[in-house]
Amino acid sequence: MLDCIIVGGGLAGLQAAIQLGRYAKYKVLVIDSGDGRSTLCRSYRNLLGYPDGVSGEAIRQAGLKQLGTYGMEQKPDTILEAASLPNGGFGLRGSSGASYESRTLLLATGVMDRLPGWPGLHPCLGLTVYVCPDCDGYEVKDRRTLVLGAGDVGARMALTLRAWTDELLYLNQESAKHPVSSELTARLAAAGIRHRQADVTAVNASMDGVFHGVLLRDGSEITAERAFVAFGGNEVRSQLAAQLGARLHENRHVWTDPRTKMTSIPQVWAAGDIAFHSEQAVIAMGEGAQAAIWMHKALTDMEERRP
Repeated sequence: MLDCIIVGGGLAGLQAAIQLGRYAKYKVLVIDSGDGRSTLCRSYRNLLGYPDGVSGEAIRQAGLKQLGTYGMEQKPDTILEAASLPNGGFGLRGSSGASYESRTLLLATGVMDRLPGWPGLHPCLGLTVYVCPDCDGYEVKDRRTLVLGAGDVGARMALTLRAWTDELLYLNQESAKHPVSSELTARLAAAGIRHRQADVTAVNASMDGVFHGVLLRDGSEITAERAFVAFGGNEVRSQLAAQLGARLHENRHVWTDPRTKMTSIPQVWAAGDIAFHSEQAVIAMGEGAQAAIWMHKALTDMEERRP
């Protein structure tokens, strides 16, 4: 049986693994499905030491290299089931058919944004098209910016971005299903933000991810320098926590102790975007390290209690 399994090889999971590796005595396995948020972001620009930005993939590859220095590995798999074992510890089953057992468990499975499948979108993510105003609102400062979203979610994003630019146009993609409320319609008008229904079919971008605008179903094009995507309905990947009986918030994020990051299930921790409610790269890494420190304390206590 392993000492710890970390489900999720993104920023929180890798930082936790590195911290555990530095105790130099634990058998730790990172299991990663390879499709988290950090695989999509082409540039984090709000991290200390990276004024010109760094991609999520670059951070992940650097983290994997660090894991190797501590004799640890990451296994590609998607964990489908998690359960407590009768004699303590936890059992996991992956989509590969493999089974895993561990004395402790860290869930760092993250959140996945609801993104449309428009051609040209993904190469722009984190470079010129964004999802988080706290991370990247600064990047649209005084630039012509489109908000591409749905209903009130997109309207609220547009109102938030008004702090950085007054050149905003909100294109509601789902007006029949998600109309903008009368209250937010009035607020958009008061803020001088135009909005309308217009079905986007593709993103117009250069090969290096520079956003130039969008193509519409009617054949026309709208030009802009930057865009934000805001559809709502993001997937909080807390299914494993729910299977284990962990306490969840109403929005499906996992409750954790603020000090230790342990969930309501003893010896199960959660860190990063599935916890309530950071969704910031730097906070995810901090929570990963925080959880690992308390996992070390718990594993030390287990050793001391052994007969």
